[in-house]
Amino acid sequence: MRWCPSSVLHLLRCVRLRPCIRRGRNRLPLWVREIWAYMSVLAQSLYFNSLTDSDVVFDSVFEPLFWTVDYVTRWFGTVFVFLVVILVSSILAIAYMVLLPLVLNTYSPPWIAWHVCYGHWNLVMIAFHYYKATKTAPGYPPTEKNDSPFVAVCKKCVMPKPARTHHCGICNRCILKMDHHCPWLNNCVGHFNHRYFFSFCLFLTLGCVYCSISGRNLFLDAYNSIERFKHLDMDKPGVPVTGMGLLIGLLPPGQTNYQTPAPPYTFKDKMIHKSIIYMWVLTSTVGVALGALTLWHAVLISRGETSIERHINGKEIKRMAKRGKVYKNPYSYGKLNNWKVFFGVEKKSHWVTRVLLPSGHTPHSDGLTWDVFPVKKDLIPV
Repeated sequence: MRWCPSSVLHLLRCVRLRPCIRRGRNRLPLWVREIWAYMSVLAQSLYFNSLTDSDVVFDSVFEPLFWTVDYVTRWFGTVFVFLVVILVSSILAIAYMVLLPLVLNTYSPPWIAWHVCYGHWNLVMIAFHYYKATKTAPGYPPTEKNDSPFVAVCKKCVMPKPARTHHCGICNRCILKMDHHCPWLNNCVGHFNHRYFFSFCLFLTLGCVYCSISGRNLFLDAYNSIERFKHLDMDKPGVPVTGMGLLIGLLPPGQTNYQTPAPPYTFKDKMIHKSIIYMWVLTSTVGVALGALTLWHAVLISRGETSIERHINGKEIKRMAKRGKVYKNPYSYGKLNNWKVFFGVEKKSHWVTRVLLPSGHTPHSDGLTWDVFPVKKDLIPV
């Protein structure tokens, strides 16, 4: 084998350059080499295997931000629960101290019975389901070895995950059939308290709508009374006061003529008007916002999926569509059966005893295994 002079010369140059490069690296300070090695490992961690995609890179880059949000949410959970209790208690105080005496003095007996019965039933349902949603554990996978099937391994817990199980960064553990972490409950919404969460949202929305509709005329009268007395010239008496002013005693019944001076607008009257305005604005705002959230969760329940599964199923639908196939949610049993499974309805009477009345029954499944039906059929005959 013959060597070309140019090839031999190139080989000698390479041999001479390699020791120079190594000596140049070794001359760098140790702390520089350590930082360089750390940065190299950090860069390689963004594409550590063939399954890496944009989501993994995004999570890795924004991990400090996610950790901060999770920590703050975990710390503020108790504050949010306290805020819910304070707001609901303020509405109850106004209802019992201002509205109930007004209803008893002005409404007919049938309307009094309706407001008293419906209001207290709605209150019991709200309090019961909120308490159960906050105190009931959402469900966790077993930490010890068992024979329950699992579909993946959590990369954060390094533990087997059953189907429909996801990791919560705020709770720092996996949750069975996780829907989301609710700061207003200071708890995760999962398999064992999902029904309590939805029922709380539903009945609180109904309560807010009830207060908003029934208190509309009181709100208008209170608002008009405040505006009227803001511009009232006390040197020119004889301004008529009707509506809410008549109901709460600003004028005696029948005394609405222009010849009678209007009584003074006391601090008590002002507080009554402002409390009615506060109640109506708060319940109307919460009713609209919470009503939209409740409607969205109702759609998800009809489809047999959670908020997280909605995102996952959306990706699967697009992926299967590219292959010319149609993706079907394996945990959907049909709209009516999905509601039966969610509420635990096994016979007709359960629509009353388990849906319209407080009930602490457990869900249909244990959260570890799930019945998969490729076609829609009646899961629970009623």
